Amino acid sequence: MICISTRGVAPAVSFRDALFSGLAPDGGLYVPRLLPVLDPAVWMAARGASLADIGTAMLDPLVGDEIGLRDLRALLADALDFPIPVVRLDQRLSAVELFHGPTFAFKDVGARVLARLMSHFHEDGQPPLTVLVATSGDTGGAVAHAFHGVPGTRVVVLYPNGQVSAVQEAQFTTLGGNVTAVAVAGTFDDCQRLAKQAFASAELRARANLTSANSISLGRLLPQMVYYGLAASHADPGAPLVIAVPSGNFGNLAAGIMAMRMGAPIEQFHAATTVNDTGPRYLQTGIIEPRPSVPTLANAMDVGNPSNLERIRWMFDGDVDALRKVVTASVHTDDDVRGALRELDSRYGYVADPHTAIAYLGATRSIARKPDVHAQFLATAHPAKFGDVVESVIGRPVPVPAPLAEAVRRPRLVVHIAPELAELAAVI
Repeated sequence: MICISTRGVAPAVSFRDALFSGLAPDGGLYVPRLLPVLDPAVWMAARGASLADIGTAMLDPLVGDEIGLRDLRALLADALDFPIPVVRLDQRLSAVELFHGPTFAFKDVGARVLARLMSHFHEDGQPPLTVLVATSGDTGGAVAHAFHGVPGTRVVVLYPNGQVSAVQEAQFTTLGGNVTAVAVAGTFDDCQRLAKQAFASAELRARANLTSANSISLGRLLPQMVYYGLAASHADPGAPLVIAVPSGNFGNLAAGIMAMRMGAPIEQFHAATTVNDTGPRYLQTGIIEPRPSVPTLANAMDVGNPSNLERIRWMFDGDVDALRKVVTASVHTDDDVRGALRELDSRYGYVADPHTAIAYLGATRSIARKPDVHAQFLATAHPAKFGDVVESVIGRPVPVPAPLAEAVRRPRLVVHIAPELAELAAVI
């Protein structure tokens, strides 16, 4: 696979080079120069197939010149060793549950595959990798667990101090070992800015052997296409499929569009956001105007300057009218989230987390606009990760999986810094 930068200045590179580079030298994001359209038989065979089989069918045409088929299949089987149920709620509506991995969040998919890809390519005798990741919630836990104890790697997790849930924080601040948790006095946008500044520093990148595990990383984004292939295989035959995606940094949506470009039978996407609405405003105006992020109940989506809008814009060659044919959007307040949590519980007996509730609201808008569609919404986190919010709305306890309960009880190991590159460099 040949990878190029969204900004068109940096030279083309191999997948391996893009994997370890994170950002391109010109500041852009790496994208596949070409996405092959797979034979319709691939999608027909996906129904009932394992995640590893679906992933192999989708990724081998992209990375097969650098990873042998047998190695790729084994890598995916090891990483994706958990189920992704598609739960039918009514005739037109389904939930795609992406939270059955080890950290109970959808980001386990991309992070676990990414860790194994890097391990596959990292050669003995090379300097240890420093995996730098900024998180607004679930990315930190997923990446920390994916790389924890992996030889030749260390993980530095940046997170906005006081702005992630207690359970989320526990999942990446209690591991120790090769994982360093860094609380930044600022917002997620500050964390993301620091990560980009670190990657832009050639001296720091070389000294620490920096690489990325955020959704700027193509190695994390490509595996996320796999669950879109799975989701499409569960759609009603003959009914147009719309998938509602809770959107913050817009990497999840970018992966879905890539899956569609490869032929996955998806009619449209709906990007549902919090009041941090840079993406929906771009769809309305054709102009990307970042704003400072504001805290909401769906904290993992509190992103004022979404990195992956750049990838999405590139995929449509800047043609916002073409994008509007593929993606619709909606913006939701905390009160909307509470109402959706109540509605899911009372109407379907389905307990969701705030991010999933926003995706549900997006799915209901898709059905209202096109009653003939089959709408799926991505359930991206276990409700116990946001137990305080969910329990206050539905009026009863949410059972906590044992690994989450254990993580909350462990002591925190945290380094505190101001949102300054010099302070981050000292930690790295």
